[in-house]
Amino acid sequence: MPRLHSHYDDHENIDKEVAAGRHRELIGGLWEEIGALQLNFLQANGLTSQSKLLDIGCGSLRLGVRAVAYLEAGTYWGTEINESLMIAGYEKEILPSGLADKLPRGNLVLDTEFTFAGVPRNFDFVIAQSVFTHLPLNHLRLCLANLAEHIEGPCKFFVTLFVIPEEKLSKPYKHHPGGITTYPHRDPYHYARSDLHHVISGLPWTVEYIGDWNHPRNQMMVRFTKEAHPIASSASLA
Repeated sequence: MPRLHSHYDDHENIDKEVAAGRHRELIGGLWEEIGALQLNFLQANGLTSQSKLLDIGCGSLRLGVRAVAYLEAGTYWGTEINESLMIAGYEKEILPSGLADKLPRGNLVLDTEFTFAGVPRNFDFVIAQSVFTHLPLNHLRLCLANLAEHIEGPCKFFVTLFVIPEEKLSKPYKHHPGGITTYPHRDPYHYARSDLHHVISGLPWTVEYIGDWNHPRNQMMVRFTKEAHPIASSASLA
Protein backbone atom coordinates (compact mmCIF):
# COMPACT_ATOMS: atom_id res chain seq x y z
CA MET A 1 0.00 0.00 0.00
CA PRO A 2 1.51 3.40 -0.92
CA ARG A 3 2.43 5.72 1.94
CA LEU A 4 -0.07 8.49 2.49
CA HIS A 5 1.32 11.97 3.06
CA SER A 6 -1.93 13.05 4.74
CA HIS A 7 -5.46 11.87 5.41
CA TYR A 8 -6.56 13.74 2.28
CA ASP A 9 -4.76 11.06 0.25
CA ASP A 10 -7.15 8.43 1.61
CA HIS A 11 -9.79 9.00 -1.06
CA GLU A 12 -11.96 6.08 0.01
CA ASN A 13 -12.32 7.43 3.54
CA ILE A 14 -12.88 10.98 2.27
CA ASP A 15 -15.69 9.70 0.03
CA LYS A 16 -17.31 7.91 2.98
CA GLU A 17 -17.13 10.98 5.19
CA VAL A 18 -18.55 13.21 2.48
CA ALA A 19 -21.40 10.76 1.95
CA ALA A 20 -22.10 11.01 5.69
CA GLY A 21 -22.56 14.78 5.36
CA ARG A 22 -19.22 15.83 6.86
CA HIS A 23 -17.91 17.89 3.94
CA ARG A 24 -17.43 20.98 6.14
CA GLU A 25 -15.72 19.17 9.00
CA LEU A 26 -13.39 17.24 6.67
CA ILE A 27 -11.53 20.36 5.58
CA GLY A 28 -10.88 21.46 9.13
CA GLY A 29 -14.19 22.96 10.18
CA LEU A 30 -14.33 26.63 11.22
CA TRP A 31 -16.32 27.04 8.02
CA GLU A 32 -17.59 30.58 8.50
CA GLU A 33 -14.52 31.89 10.31
CA ILE A 34 -11.81 30.72 7.91
CA GLY A 35 -13.90 31.29 4.80
CA ALA A 36 -14.44 34.92 5.78
CA LEU A 37 -10.81 35.29 6.89
CA GLN A 38 -9.52 34.23 3.48
CA LEU A 39 -11.79 36.50 1.47
CA ASN A 40 -11.15 39.49 3.72
CA PHE A 41 -7.40 38.91 3.48
CA LEU A 42 -7.48 38.69 -0.31
CA GLN A 43 -9.55 41.86 -0.55
CA ALA A 44 -7.11 43.68 1.72
CA ASN A 45 -4.33 42.56 -0.62
CA GLY A 46 -5.87 43.81 -3.84
CA LEU A 47 -8.57 41.34 -4.87
CA THR A 48 -11.47 43.09 -6.60
CA SER A 49 -14.70 41.79 -8.07
CA GLN A 50 -13.01 41.86 -11.51
CA SER A 51 -10.08 39.66 -10.42
CA LYS A 52 -9.57 36.08 -11.53
CA LEU A 53 -8.95 33.75 -8.58
CA LEU A 54 -7.60 30.20 -8.48
CA ASP A 55 -8.21 28.31 -5.23
CA ILE A 56 -5.74 25.41 -5.01
CA GLY A 57 -7.07 22.71 -2.69
CA CYS A 58 -10.51 24.27 -2.82
CA GLY A 59 -12.06 21.37 -0.90
CA SER A 60 -15.80 21.77 -0.44
CA LEU A 61 -15.60 25.51 -1.22
CA ARG A 62 -15.24 27.09 2.21
CA LEU A 63 -13.63 30.08 0.48
CA GLY A 64 -15.30 29.31 -2.83
CA VAL A 65 -18.88 30.01 -1.82
CA ARG A 66 -17.88 33.47 -0.56
CA ALA A 67 -15.53 34.24 -3.45
CA VAL A 68 -18.10 33.23 -6.07
CA ALA A 69 -20.64 35.56 -4.49
CA TYR A 70 -18.14 38.43 -4.57
CA LEU A 71 -16.42 37.93 -7.93
CA GLU A 72 -17.85 38.39 -11.39
CA ALA A 73 -19.40 35.28 -12.91
CA GLY A 74 -16.96 32.63 -14.06
CA THR A 75 -13.84 34.17 -12.56
CA TYR A 76 -13.44 31.76 -9.61
CA TRP A 77 -11.75 28.42 -10.31
CA GLY A 78 -10.86 25.66 -7.88
CA THR A 79 -8.61 22.60 -8.01
CA GLU A 80 -8.77 19.67 -5.62
CA ILE A 81 -7.47 16.10 -5.26
CA ASN A 82 -10.79 14.75 -3.93
CA GLU A 83 -13.62 15.08 -6.41
CA SER A 84 -16.24 14.12 -3.83
CA LEU A 85 -15.36 17.23 -1.79
CA MET A 86 -15.86 19.49 -4.81
CA ILE A 87 -19.15 17.81 -5.69
CA ALA A 88 -20.39 18.28 -2.13
CA GLY A 89 -19.31 21.92 -2.17
CA TYR A 90 -21.14 22.55 -5.41
CA GLU A 91 -24.31 20.66 -4.54
CA LYS A 92 -24.58 21.53 -0.84
CA GLU A 93 -23.10 25.04 -0.76
CA ILE A 94 -23.18 26.68 -4.21
CA LEU A 95 -26.60 25.47 -5.37
CA PRO A 96 -28.48 26.29 -2.12
CA SER A 97 -26.84 29.74 -2.14
CA GLY A 98 -28.24 30.45 -5.61
CA LEU A 99 -24.79 30.84 -7.12
CA ALA A 100 -24.89 28.24 -9.91
CA ASP A 101 -25.11 30.93 -12.59
CA LYS A 102 -21.84 32.42 -11.34
CA LEU A 103 -19.88 29.16 -11.08
CA PRO A 104 -19.88 26.82 -14.08
CA ARG A 105 -19.35 23.26 -12.84
CA GLY A 106 -16.36 23.00 -15.17
CA ASN A 107 -14.56 25.64 -13.10
CA LEU A 108 -13.94 22.97 -10.44
CA VAL A 109 -11.09 20.78 -11.66
CA LEU A 110 -9.68 17.51 -10.33
CA ASP A 111 -5.90 17.95 -10.09
CA THR A 112 -3.82 15.43 -8.14
CA GLU A 113 -0.33 16.53 -9.25
CA PHE A 114 -0.43 20.35 -9.52
CA THR A 115 -0.50 20.15 -13.32
CA PHE A 116 -3.24 22.81 -13.69
CA ALA A 117 -4.52 21.08 -16.81
CA GLY A 118 -7.93 22.41 -17.78
CA VAL A 119 -7.69 25.74 -15.97
CA PRO A 120 -7.04 29.17 -17.56
CA ARG A 121 -3.61 30.80 -17.71
CA ASN A 122 -4.45 34.35 -16.70
CA PHE A 123 -5.14 34.32 -12.95
CA ASP A 124 -3.94 37.37 -11.07
CA PHE A 125 -4.62 35.84 -7.63
CA VAL A 126 -3.97 32.29 -6.44
CA ILE A 127 -4.39 30.93 -2.92
CA ALA A 128 -3.56 27.63 -1.23
CA GLN A 129 -4.88 27.74 2.32
CA SER A 130 -3.95 24.75 4.51
CA VAL A 131 -2.72 22.70 1.55
CA PHE A 132 1.02 22.59 2.12
CA THR A 133 0.54 22.21 5.87
CA HIS A 134 -0.31 18.60 4.91
CA LEU A 135 2.48 17.96 2.40
CA PRO A 136 6.28 17.64 2.27
CA LEU A 137 8.14 20.72 1.08
CA ASN A 138 8.94 19.49 -2.43
CA HIS A 139 5.21 19.48 -3.21
CA LEU A 140 5.27 23.26 -2.75
CA ARG A 141 8.29 23.54 -5.04
CA LEU A 142 6.53 21.38 -7.65
CA CYS A 143 3.45 23.57 -7.41
CA LEU A 144 5.48 26.76 -7.79
CA ALA A 145 7.38 25.40 -10.79
CA ASN A 146 4.25 24.21 -12.59
CA LEU A 147 2.26 27.32 -11.73
CA ALA A 148 5.01 29.62 -12.99
CA GLU A 149 5.02 27.76 -16.30
CA HIS A 150 1.23 27.72 -16.54
CA ILE A 151 0.33 31.30 -15.60
CA GLU A 152 0.73 33.98 -18.23
CA GLY A 153 1.25 37.47 -16.88
CA PRO A 154 1.72 38.68 -13.30
CA CYS A 155 0.33 36.70 -10.40
CA LYS A 156 0.20 36.82 -6.61
CA PHE A 157 0.17 33.40 -4.95
CA PHE A 158 -0.73 33.29 -1.25
CA VAL A 159 0.21 30.15 0.70
CA THR A 160 -0.31 29.25 4.35
CA LEU A 161 2.27 27.20 6.22
CA PHE A 162 3.18 26.26 9.75
CA VAL A 163 6.42 28.21 10.21
CA ILE A 164 8.61 27.70 13.27
CA PRO A 165 12.06 28.83 14.48
CA GLU A 166 14.97 27.23 12.64
CA GLU A 167 16.43 25.73 15.80
CA LYS A 168 13.14 23.91 16.54
CA LEU A 169 12.77 22.43 13.05
CA SER A 170 13.71 18.81 13.79
CA LYS A 171 11.30 18.34 16.72
CA PRO A 172 7.51 18.32 17.17
CA TYR A 173 6.23 21.85 17.80
CA LYS A 174 3.00 22.92 19.48
CA HIS A 175 1.38 26.06 18.08
CA HIS A 176 -0.57 28.75 19.90
CA PRO A 177 -3.29 29.65 19.28
CA GLY A 178 -4.94 26.48 18.10
CA GLY A 179 -2.96 23.87 20.02
CA ILE A 180 -1.88 22.06 16.82
CA THR A 181 1.31 19.99 17.07
CA THR A 182 3.30 19.90 13.83
CA TYR A 183 6.21 17.72 12.71
CA PRO A 184 9.23 17.83 10.40
CA HIS A 185 8.40 14.49 8.76
CA ARG A 186 4.66 13.88 8.88
CA ASP A 187 1.28 15.58 8.66
CA PRO A 188 0.80 18.30 9.78
CA TYR A 189 4.19 19.53 8.54
CA HIS A 190 6.13 22.56 9.67
CA TYR A 191 8.89 24.55 7.98
CA ALA A 192 11.37 27.33 8.67
CA ARG A 193 11.52 30.65 6.86
CA SER A 194 14.80 29.58 5.25
CA ASP A 195 12.87 26.86 3.38
CA LEU A 196 11.17 29.61 1.39
CA HIS A 197 14.52 30.41 -0.25
CA HIS A 198 14.83 26.82 -1.40
CA VAL A 199 11.43 26.49 -3.02
CA ILE A 200 11.90 29.51 -5.31
CA SER A 201 15.49 28.75 -6.33
CA GLY A 202 15.72 28.97 -10.11
CA LEU A 203 12.04 29.91 -10.46
CA PRO A 204 10.53 33.26 -11.54
CA TRP A 205 9.07 34.08 -8.14
CA THR A 206 9.92 36.51 -5.38
CA VAL A 207 8.75 35.73 -1.87
CA GLU A 208 7.59 37.78 1.10
CA TYR A 209 6.92 36.31 4.51
CA ILE A 210 3.76 38.02 5.76
CA GLY A 211 3.44 35.92 8.90
CA ASP A 212 0.52 36.33 11.25
CA TRP A 213 -2.82 37.03 9.52
CA ASN A 214 -5.05 36.07 12.46
CA HIS A 215 -5.45 32.43 11.49
CA PRO A 216 -7.10 30.65 14.44
CA ARG A 217 -4.65 27.72 14.23
CA ASN A 218 -1.49 29.79 13.81
CA GLN A 219 -0.86 29.11 10.13
CA MET A 220 1.40 31.81 8.73
CA MET A 221 0.90 33.55 5.38
CA VAL A 222 3.49 33.74 2.59
CA ARG A 223 3.18 35.70 -0.67
CA PHE A 224 4.90 34.51 -3.84
CA THR A 225 4.87 37.03 -6.68
CA LYS A 226 5.44 36.35 -10.37
CA GLU A 227 5.97 39.34 -12.62
CA ALA A 228 4.76 39.66 -16.21
CA HIS A 229 8.08 38.37 -17.52
CA PRO A 230 10.43 35.82 -15.94
CA ILE A 231 12.92 37.37 -13.55
CA ALA A 232 15.72 36.01 -11.45
CA SER A 233 14.32 34.64 -8.20
CA SER A 234 15.02 36.60 -5.04
CA ALA A 235 13.65 36.74 -1.54
CA SER A 236 12.52 39.38 0.90
CA LEU A 237 12.07 37.64 4.22
CA ALA A 238 12.73 40.49 6.60
